[in-house]
Amino acid sequence: MNRNILLCLILGVFLSSCHSYSTRDKSKDFGIKSDTSLEEEKIIAPRTEQAPAKPMPKTKAIVKKELPPPPPPLVMIEEVMDIGAIESEEDIEEEIEPGIITGNFTDQEEYATITENEFLNPKNEALSTFSIDVDNASYSNVRRMLSYGSMPDANSVRIEEMINYFTYDYEQPKGKDPFSITTEINECPWNKKNKLLHIGLQGYKVDFSQAPANNLVFLLDVSGSMNDADKLSLVKESMEMILGELREEDRVAIVVYAGAAGLVLPSTSAKEKGKIMAAIDKLSAGGSTAGGAGIQLAYKTAKENFIRKGNNRIILCTDGDFNVGVSSKSGLQDLIEEKRNEGVFLTVLGFGMGNYKDNRLETLADKGNGNYGYIDNLNEAKKMLVDEMGGTFLTIAKDAKIQVEFNPEFVESYRLIGYENRKLANRDFDDDTKDAGELGAGHSVTALYEIVPKGKNSSKDENNLRYQYRITKNTGGEEFAYVKFRYKKPDGDKSILMDHTILNSNNNLSNASENYKFSAAVAGWGLLLRNSKFKENATYKMVYDLADKSKGEDPFGYRTEFLSLIKKSENLSGGIIEAHR
Repeated sequence: MNRNILLCLILGVFLSSCHSYSTRDKSKDFGIKSDTSLEEEKIIAPRTEQAPAKPMPKTKAIVKKELPPPPPPLVMIEEVMDIGAIESEEDIEEEIEPGIITGNFTDQEEYATITENEFLNPKNEALSTFSIDVDNASYSNVRRMLSYGSMPDANSVRIEEMINYFTYDYEQPKGKDPFSITTEINECPWNKKNKLLHIGLQGYKVDFSQAPANNLVFLLDVSGSMNDADKLSLVKESMEMILGELREEDRVAIVVYAGAAGLVLPSTSAKEKGKIMAAIDKLSAGGSTAGGAGIQLAYKTAKENFIRKGNNRIILCTDGDFNVGVSSKSGLQDLIEEKRNEGVFLTVLGFGMGNYKDNRLETLADKGNGNYGYIDNLNEAKKMLVDEMGGTFLTIAKDAKIQVEFNPEFVESYRLIGYENRKLANRDFDDDTKDAGELGAGHSVTALYEIVPKGKNSSKDENNLRYQYRITKNTGGEEFAYVKFRYKKPDGDKSILMDHTILNSNNNLSNASENYKFSAAVAGWGLLLRNSKFKENATYKMVYDLADKSKGEDPFGYRTEFLSLIKKSENLSGGIIEAHR
């Protein structure tokens, strides 16, 4: 073969490969299937026999020749954000915050370290201040681990979220305030010498069909890490559930991120459900994770379609492998807080396992005036996105805080169970610039304190302030504690104060309410899962019996499922509890 023929062959192969690259479907760079690939999935056309192609001439020069790299792909999405400012994944891995540990379920899951609250003396710490928490991701995440035969990492067990996974039979609010207050003091199930103080808030219920119009932006992670059945496939089915509940006046846009961020569906009326679902069905997973660019584009889209006095919200669906390092994380948090103050809230839904980044998702939801849930199956998707849709998507009170003052005449020491990452400085309670938790329509919030009662032989400290020993007399008993609540209206800047006096009580567990018993059972289970030093005499049998006797009406079967999880965790514990005693 002479030299000219060889050069022609090389040039022909090069031009053919360039043409093939330039005509391929660029939408795959953004996790979107082309219409052609969708048709191929649905219809298998009859094949016709073709003559076999002639073999290529064997030429060593073609094999060894290094061709120049192909041109960069063209952008096929309506809009792509500049992600040059987002840090590389290598930088992010080096900048994981101190205190973040790796879970024992897999080496890639990340949970923020929890240091349990200690008992405090009211003579030195008369006030306890914290933000409310309506997240419930911890419970469903723990359920997922148990279902795969693994005891959960202690830092994945946030007891307040497990308690608040369940609804309680609290009285509906009657006045102008958006929630009612219920309190109860009774015996502590795992330490009969102590008491539990139960505080419950109940938000008013809203008929979602009568709720303000929704401007929703689905921000969907379609990176390669989402290519599992319990990730992107479950995301699609979950979004379809939401669509089934939306009305004509509601609007939906879809933003995705993988190697880059793109707007795959501009804001569209929910009456066009077929069009919206077609856009969702086209999504496929692949590529790296440009989450920072995705969230910027999502907020931009939400702002462009802002509904005044409506529910303007981004719904982020991801496994948490969100490329936010320390500096870029700070920038995104500032962006989220800015948009939150402009009326755009953020709800975070976690999916999947293996590389799950719980610590990052919880932070994003907290900063975005939203809530954080973990979707491990379709039943959980239905619970959060259909049955409790008002609580998930409609905020009725924001920046809600609780401050409890304990009377040292009756309280030797107290300990807040859970809420470790929700504690506030006492001075923050009256500071309206400090961010706190949000309460959704129909949501209930429960907090428990374990109390060491004042002993008969305890002496007063003469150095204490006088007001701590001034006992206020009331019909039916004396003041045990004084509780204050602050909240803002969803579009308000000035907080509203509520207060409630708690009277001393010497009741025993046998006459406690079902609300009290069931919440205490969940708390006790959480102490066991954490192998907490505060679990005292708690056992799986004790929490099972307590939960079983206080199950009450269980229309959706959530409490029955809880009983099965207690048994499963007992079987998996392998004597860990006994060994710790």
